[in-house]
Amino acid sequence: MEKNGPVRSRGLAKIQMPGHHSSEVCHDDSTPPVRAQTIEELHSLQKKKSAPTTPIRGTLGAFASISEEDRYQQQLQSISASLASLTRETGPKLLRGDPAARSGESPRVSTNVGNQSYTPSLSLSLAVSDSSLKFTHVLYNLSPAELYEQAIKYEKGSFITWTGALATLSGAKTGRAPRDKRVVKEKTSEDELWWGKGSPNIEMDEQTFLVNRERAVDYLNSLDKVYVNDQFLNWDPEYRLKVRIVSARAYHSLFMHNMCIRPTPEELENFGTPDFTIYNAGQFPCNRYTHYMTSSTSIDLNLGRREMVILGTQYAGEMKKGLFSVMHYLMPQRRVLSLHSGCNVGKDGDVALFFGLSGTGKTTLSTDHNRYLIGDDEHCWSENGVSNIEGGCYAKCIDLSEEKEPDIWNAIKFGTVLENVVFDEHTREVDYSDKSVTENTRAAYPIEYIPNAKIPCVGPHPKNVILLACDAFGVLPPVSKLSLAQTMYHFISGYTALVAGTEEGVKEPQATFSACFGAAFIMLHPTKYAAMLAEKMQDHGATGWLVNTGWSGGSYGSGNRIKLAYTRKIIDAIHSGTLLEATYTKTEVFGLEIPTDIEGVPSEILNPINTVSWLFISTNYICCCLYIFWHVLDLF
Repeated sequence: MEKNGPVRSRGLAKIQMPGHHSSEVCHDDSTPPVRAQTIEELHSLQKKKSAPTTPIRGTLGAFASISEEDRYQQQLQSISASLASLTRETGPKLLRGDPAARSGESPRVSTNVGNQSYTPSLSLSLAVSDSSLKFTHVLYNLSPAELYEQAIKYEKGSFITWTGALATLSGAKTGRAPRDKRVVKEKTSEDELWWGKGSPNIEMDEQTFLVNRERAVDYLNSLDKVYVNDQFLNWDPEYRLKVRIVSARAYHSLFMHNMCIRPTPEELENFGTPDFTIYNAGQFPCNRYTHYMTSSTSIDLNLGRREMVILGTQYAGEMKKGLFSVMHYLMPQRRVLSLHSGCNVGKDGDVALFFGLSGTGKTTLSTDHNRYLIGDDEHCWSENGVSNIEGGCYAKCIDLSEEKEPDIWNAIKFGTVLENVVFDEHTREVDYSDKSVTENTRAAYPIEYIPNAKIPCVGPHPKNVILLACDAFGVLPPVSKLSLAQTMYHFISGYTALVAGTEEGVKEPQATFSACFGAAFIMLHPTKYAAMLAEKMQDHGATGWLVNTGWSGGSYGSGNRIKLAYTRKIIDAIHSGTLLEATYTKTEVFGLEIPTDIEGVPSEILNPINTVSWLFISTNYICCCLYIFWHVLDLF
């Protein structure tokens, strides 16, 4: 088999995705189901022909299976305790240690950070809440190696690939489920949040949240063990957030280990009470007949309690984006702008922000081996400059190649989580072109896996603000220079194409709008974020750019997507400052300033009028303009 040649998938069968059955009383209309009734059946569709080298059954030790009778008794006690806790304001604290341990033995919560092994001094009561975890062995801040062992031993569908990454499956859900995300309408935040038409915040009440929370905690109580991560968000210590993630899968724990900022042993020992807690019981469904539920999936955010509950989806990206939503609420309260953007910095200290939805090139373009990477997806812009919210990167890896994206390619090694990829059963070589499971294949890795990552991930105030739009109409120019007013207009509209695989059910690019290039995650009205961005750009002299990474020479299906090599040349010209000195022509409708010449980019593609008929451009361009204009008006 040639290293860079096509890889034939023999180990993982392709999953069929049939349509919905309209006869169902209640169904998830955002997620076409796979042809499997259980998670076990789903994994059986992808089962390799020979048994894995690491035995799954017969493992002894602290995590040996308990009898069905003992498990049943524990579940009854858990449910009883949960019901009883409804009558009091605070529930029982976490019972730390092995559920099989005799009464009176010291609790066993262990961790290993770096080369130091110790028992943390903090109490693991997972929240002041109506119920807490009991009868559970807590695996606390395990190392990647320990999480690998847990995943391979106990989680079907987990394997080590030829580069050392952990390949795993997220189950039936292979993308986010925005229609199933709920925000509690409670007194501490309801007056500030954006509700109603166009808002991503679908409301639920406190009582329904508590019902789902009890269901999640009861499920976690029924397990032999849970994984707990204590980590940070935001590399700027002044605006840092402490988060605690409680999950049932080693895969989820390793994912968050990579995506959040990893504390030092000293920071972990003095971690204290978290600012926000996630209860991830994604293997267990919500009750579809509960008020506000529209499917068996529910992602619930309660800003008053500082808690998030996940039911019915094992897609790890829900945790990452849930925390991002929290930052979108908390940071503006401190006059800090939260941004769905990539960010890098040149050797001379010139910072660039890259706004864009998943699939528009945000991660690819911000990961530039000629510049230092501050982050690929989530940032804050404060009076101190810019700072990365996360400790890792979450890159799409469909059609990934070493030639086009060498830094991402080389980052997929031991410690990296590969989601829903297909690989050869013998060599474990990944076929990144295979879409059998999903187009939304992903790689989650620590940011230090990028050789030119800037650690700590902070930088000065941005010099360039680049808005990435994947234009499915094929009428936007590859690049145009924007005035401050134009930058705010395009920032609020967030026009782009929703790229296949990013969300469930999307099979080909669809023209869409996402306010602030991240409408699914913002909590306040988009004009509030736009006003903050305008103020900061004006104060620090940043220039706005609109870069089309979508189609040229026609719309999707007739034209061609703009070559990545051309887009990189455009971005290089922005970084170097040469594009500011270029000669420009202005469009009649939007008034966009289009450069007439960029080194390394064919001049004929810079202006769309040169690649397709005047009638096509006129018709589609006007439609596109009106489409965007009416969307912006609709927000008000």
